Amino acid sequence: MSHDVPSTPNDEPAAGPGAGYDHQGGTVERPDLVDDLADRIEGEVRFDTYTRQLYATDASAYEQLPIGIVAPVSTDDVAAVMSYCAAEGLPVLPRGGGTSLAGQAVNEAVVLDFKRHMDGFVGFDPDAETARAQPGITIARLNDRLADRGLKFAPDPAWGDKSVLGGAIGNNTTGAHSLKYGKTDAYIEECEAVLADGTVTTLGWVDVDDLHARAAAAAEASDPDLEDRIYAEVSRILREEADEIAARYPDLKRNVSGYNLDHLVENAREHGAVNFGRLLAGSEGTLAIVTEAEVSLEPIPAATAIAMLTYDGVLPAMRDVASILEHDPSAVEVMDDVLLDLARDNPEFSDLVGTLPEGTDSTLLVEFYGDSAADASRKAAGLLADRLPDYDAEVDPADDHPVTDADVHAVDALEAYDPDRQAKFWKMRKSGLPILLSRTGDEKHWPFVEDTAVPPEHLPEYVADLQELFDAHDTFAAYYAHAGPGVLHIRPLLNLKESSGIETMEAISESVTDLVVEYGGSVSGEHGDGKARTKYNRKLYGDGLWETFRGLKRAFDPEWLLNPGTVCGDADPTEDLRFDPDYAFDAGFTPVLEWDNDKGFQGMVELCHGCAGCTGHQETTGGVMCPTYRASQEEITSTRGRANALRGAMSGDLPDDPTDESFVSEVMDLCIGCKGCRNDCPSGVDMAKLKAEVGHAYHQEEGLSIRDRLFANVETVLAVGSAFAPVSNWAMSLPGSGWLAERTVGIAADRDLPSFHRRTFRDRVEARDGPAVSEAEADRKVLLLADPYTNYSHPAVGEAALDVLEAAGVHVRVPDDVTDSGRPAFSKSMLDHARSTAADNVAALAPRVRDGWDVVTVEPSDAVMYQLDYLDLLSGPDAEAVADNAYGICEYLDVYDLDAHIDFDAPDRSLAYHGHCHQKATRKDHHAVGVLRRAGYDVDPLDSGCCGMAGSFGYEAEHRSMSRAIASILFEQLDDSPATQPVAPGASCRSQLDGYGDDGEPPHPIEVLAAAL
Repeated sequence: MSHDVPSTPNDEPAAGPGAGYDHQGGTVERPDLVDDLADRIEGEVRFDTYTRQLYATDASAYEQLPIGIVAPVSTDDVAAVMSYCAAEGLPVLPRGGGTSLAGQAVNEAVVLDFKRHMDGFVGFDPDAETARAQPGITIARLNDRLADRGLKFAPDPAWGDKSVLGGAIGNNTTGAHSLKYGKTDAYIEECEAVLADGTVTTLGWVDVDDLHARAAAAAEASDPDLEDRIYAEVSRILREEADEIAARYPDLKRNVSGYNLDHLVENAREHGAVNFGRLLAGSEGTLAIVTEAEVSLEPIPAATAIAMLTYDGVLPAMRDVASILEHDPSAVEVMDDVLLDLARDNPEFSDLVGTLPEGTDSTLLVEFYGDSAADASRKAAGLLADRLPDYDAEVDPADDHPVTDADVHAVDALEAYDPDRQAKFWKMRKSGLPILLSRTGDEKHWPFVEDTAVPPEHLPEYVADLQELFDAHDTFAAYYAHAGPGVLHIRPLLNLKESSGIETMEAISESVTDLVVEYGGSVSGEHGDGKARTKYNRKLYGDGLWETFRGLKRAFDPEWLLNPGTVCGDADPTEDLRFDPDYAFDAGFTPVLEWDNDKGFQGMVELCHGCAGCTGHQETTGGVMCPTYRASQEEITSTRGRANALRGAMSGDLPDDPTDESFVSEVMDLCIGCKGCRNDCPSGVDMAKLKAEVGHAYHQEEGLSIRDRLFANVETVLAVGSAFAPVSNWAMSLPGSGWLAERTVGIAADRDLPSFHRRTFRDRVEARDGPAVSEAEADRKVLLLADPYTNYSHPAVGEAALDVLEAAGVHVRVPDDVTDSGRPAFSKSMLDHARSTAADNVAALAPRVRDGWDVVTVEPSDAVMYQLDYLDLLSGPDAEAVADNAYGICEYLDVYDLDAHIDFDAPDRSLAYHGHCHQKATRKDHHAVGVLRRAGYDVDPLDSGCCGMAGSFGYEAEHRSMSRAIASILFEQLDDSPATQPVAPGASCRSQLDGYGDDGEPPHPIEVLAAAL
């Protein structure tokens, strides 16, 4: 297939990523700095209040307003910014995906956003098996570029599609497979870096003898440059501090606290050389700014297998870890009762947890690599034979599998040898954090002692001590993640809006640090020091090494300009918190929707944790969220960006109220209401619903535009057009009609509006002799709702639905008293109008539903309106009855297996199915694919997001280019699909797809099914 993006006016950018969108919001702080920096670089300089607020948080508990944001495009830009800031005494903070959990990605500094532009893959060296890339490239995209070589960058953080290479270096990242691969430092070959005075240099391998010689020469020089002073300090550390470093650093696979001096000493002793690039690993941007890195690679394992051991408590699981490690697994991951219980109550994960043996309290997921599937499977079976001698393994273990004499603690086990089953096991393991993050009350699970690490043999005692500690403070935490290397993710539940909560946070931090030191562990085994743990490095390493850290910092950064306060600075873990006793919330209006969660509307506004789950899809296709971010890659168009801005407006951190014109246009306008975040956001932030509330409040203050009224009352508009068809269609095709529509009401001139049919769907139903299947002979009876688009513009879709339902033996009626679902008004935040429509429809439908009728619609957004949004507008058993018995047409066929009654004769055709975003957000998108396949079609279900039309959004002149930019992503997916015919259930989706290829609008799936009758 091929496609052409429709042309746009000469004064508008062509569709593509970020087309037509250039955000600068609010008051610009320090215009002198903006002008000075803009004159020096090619990249973007943004010091406005909105942008600064967007970068004030990361995924941690902290918030600190930056001086401003610079998005460099090159190393020259970075050097220019650093040189200028050094001369002006301005702090600088390099930032990647903003996924840091300890607060190291926020500071009062000029923030360098590397993810925006400096995200390129530079090259691959097949002989050395190394790759070069810029710091803003995500780990996922880096590995995508390497996959066909059978190689990968081995560290695998859980947020690999959001975390970037520069962040991996800054945090010395690892992941679930650190037992095999260790940390990022082991893979750094060299880094191009900008030093604190703006010098650009390459930091890589240096022979120790050469290092000492250069240091000696620097000592003789009258004015050594910054790089010479750095070499001199590293030389001194190796000569004078090596023994202390070897003695004080914990003997762990996972330690990222402080600077990476143990690795430095180890390299010097084992190789006679040190790698200055690896010294930057874990430095959190405090030593130098990485602008390009060369990293070594590892082979992708040929095969994997999983054994999931089950336990009656987390402590027995911890007692088993040491013996499991003797089997040389690639990963050992724990999930405790808190997370398993939460997962049981979550619709997405309940089936997975239900596969566990009854009474399971905790699990250990143990993965093995192998040279073949049989090899990996035998290793997993060997573990089960050792840890559960009476277990009837599915696979015979290898004859030489380890046999330990440790006590048996596991109760049972499950096995996973095929990739799909293994993926389900990993999904269950990864379900923990999203569920923990979904709390909307003031008490939240905060990550301030989240990744402490102790030697695995001490895990049982350590966890027991932690439980006593949390009991003493009347709180609790879940235990999950990387038990194999001794790293547990632990998030105590605290309310930081109260002074007592902050006091408890500090007391727990002090006590946990004492326990870590006692057990020979580290205060950070994965996520770094930042604001949360910098203070405790002194207790961990002692005063001597603390001063060594500070001496190294002074050598690299004499003025302490690079991310000051972190690693060895004065960061206080109880300051700069996102929520504290001074935090105040005032929405400025009274919400009108139903909010069935703790703290209601406020709880949803405050829910975003900043994990960047919404920013990982601009390079990948998974999920729906967030369409405008995928197209623009602008932080303010992400769910995280909007949530942060909304909270800032309601807490007084932004100067604008949430209903001010500037805020609505800058922050909320480009949310297209796809509902993708409701399902895809790890925390479940429902931005579409938040937008509806804010938009409604804005309308209450400012009134409604003519265009909004037209779109909200689209049934009236379509009815008039239908009554005058075909004259109305001819009038819309007249030259200048589009120009007039754009100039008068803001409807894009180059958009083709829906055509009108004089003979509506209802007219065609009334012309029939009555239902083809009588109520007496049918097992099911359906009210097929004629929505305005189906009735007036797409009557063939309604007829197709009628034909298929009757072919399935269903008694069908098309009611006259239920037409508009209220979706058009709801999408324009006209909530009073939508509620009135919903109330009328529920009054009409509820008695019939109780009489056995099902409600079916062909328009996906209408189906979700009845199923979901009515419960936000109304309360009571009638609304619930309608919601419980409303269906999209293909959903209905699938749920009740009705297509099994139909003898389809499908033509030999392959279909590319683009599902509607509302159906995807409510996990109802799969039904159409199943029905189409059973009818005989070859279906490629696209893992696509929103089409970009989003109801009226794509018709609005100011949104034209953004709509097409989003559509271009879908068009590329269609280009890559082996299928020859697109199909889509949404009327707006089909309208957008009219711009793809030469075949006009694609059919609705029900039309394809009807054609196969």
